[in-house]
Amino acid sequence: MKRRLLTPGPAPVPEETLMELAHPVGHHRTAEAKQVLAEVLDGLRYVMQTGHDVVALTCSGTGAMEAALINTVPPGGKAIAVYAGKFGRRWHEVWNAYGVNVVAVTAEPGGAVQPQQLAQALADHPDAVAVSAVHCETSTGVKHDIAAFGKLVAATPAVFIVDGISSIGAMECRTDAWQIDILATGSQKALMLPPGLAFLSISPKAWQRIESHSPPAFYFDLKKYRNKLADPDTPFTPAHTLLRGLRRSLHRIRKEGVEAVWARHARMASAARSGVQAIGLELFASEPAESLTAVRVPEGVDGCLLLRKLEQDYGLKLAGGQGDLQGKIFRLGHMGYIDFFDVLAALAGIELVLIDMGYAIEPGTAVAAAQRTYARA
Repeated sequence: MKRRLLTPGPAPVPEETLMELAHPVGHHRTAEAKQVLAEVLDGLRYVMQTGHDVVALTCSGTGAMEAALINTVPPGGKAIAVYAGKFGRRWHEVWNAYGVNVVAVTAEPGGAVQPQQLAQALADHPDAVAVSAVHCETSTGVKHDIAAFGKLVAATPAVFIVDGISSIGAMECRTDAWQIDILATGSQKALMLPPGLAFLSISPKAWQRIESHSPPAFYFDLKKYRNKLADPDTPFTPAHTLLRGLRRSLHRIRKEGVEAVWARHARMASAARSGVQAIGLELFASEPAESLTAVRVPEGVDGCLLLRKLEQDYGLKLAGGQGDLQGKIFRLGHMGYIDFFDVLAALAGIELVLIDMGYAIEPGTAVAAAQRTYARA
């Protein structure tokens, strides 16, 4: 049985990238390694749509966001955390851990924070020095209007920090045009690489904020990374084999064109939504992202059993809900090295498992609806 990884991270990795990772390990301080890093940083600036500095961190996306948060707000300072799910709440918790006073701007799970909510928070808290937001809230499948948020924050002294961990490389994101000061992403999602690398784009406004205080950090002191950019190099040992693999994946994105990549993901997402809705399932996100589709488990169906049967019977690995949403939703990832036929396989498997569990549907309904939507697009 062929195994298909259809979670919203980690995501599948292209064969040519896997082959690159199989090469012998070299030294990380050679001219060749620095050239690879230079090409990767240039490729990331293209994918992120920025002319700002980009730094590479050997950690997960959480590490990159922690670095962004603690380098911009000192203990005792004030920040605004915008969130509508587990990962946005995590950034609130990181700031709490470092003694930052956090103002929460939230929406119910499945909903999205609206720009007017952030506008009100900025008006009520003019002393906030940073705002964090999540582009694609992976736990719920919600997309936030980062362009609107960026316009609001840009009119204040605060820096705008965005979690693009599950959106960069899959969803439209224009760092400079949307006035994002720090954008974080990770390697294991739409950048088509195993876990282990994370990246930050950092604007001049953010660097000014970073220079204004000494963070309670050593490894995550971003000034250390900036000082190495001219080489280019990193202050600590990088995951340089992963960087070599990422160069290959970024070349794949550039060859297709980032706007074409965004359009392809939007087309797959639209088809996936049509498919699940055609068999009577309800989308969980009020404003769905293009990276994944979150779906409510139908009444009377065991959501955990549904996922187990998908994997055991058909080799389809999807993700469930997290925390209070466990057993209540499932999440179909369609980012990075996933194509439309992977989505069709997932929809066919969902139909078969639901039928086996006593859910009355006509086989092929979801698949046909997805095909019609994809063909029209």
